Amino acid sequence: MSTKSAPFDELDRKIVTALIENGRASFAEIGSAVGLSPTAVKRRVDRLRDNDVITGFSATVRPAALGWFTEAYVEVYCDGAAPPRRLAEVVRNHPEIAAAMTVTGGADALLHVRATDVGHFEEVLERIRTEPFIRKTISYMVLSHLLPDSPEAGARAPSDLTGPADRAAVPAARARVRPQPPGRAANQR
Repeated sequence: MSTKSAPFDELDRKIVTALIENGRASFAEIGSAVGLSPTAVKRRVDRLRDNDVITGFSATVRPAALGWFTEAYVEVYCDGAAPPRRLAEVVRNHPEIAAAMTVTGGADALLHVRATDVGHFEEVLERIRTEPFIRKTISYMVLSHLLPDSPEAGARAPSDLTGPADRAAVPAARARVRPQPPGRAANQR
């Protein structure tokens, strides 16, 4: 990882845009779209990675496919000044927290929580509230995603289910044993 700053030109911007649209595109496909050879695209991608412009590649997965049917945003209000470092330690202890950030305004932090159902969400909220410096929380349940192609929505919005059989599978999936939170091995608790 390099700490030096490298130029970021229009071709780099086009390459990054192409990778955001399709992270599996080959260097040849990207090169064809931006007017470079596959080798030149690879050199630029390597440079962008070395300079922390591109920080990684990942798959976007529809959360419901993993058993996550409930989603909420939670405002966290702390007693006194809770340092971001301490908040980061707390959120790492709750694998259901998909994202967390400190924010301006009345709340100290905003958490993006995924759970299997409302009961599971309530358990998560109770665990979060047991932290001694957390004064209160305010929750906002997600009803639908207005931008279904956003990373927060997953690869596919629930409304994209193809038919009655798919919709019937949702209650059945909810009845199954609670899945392990993403990023946690089955033996970790």
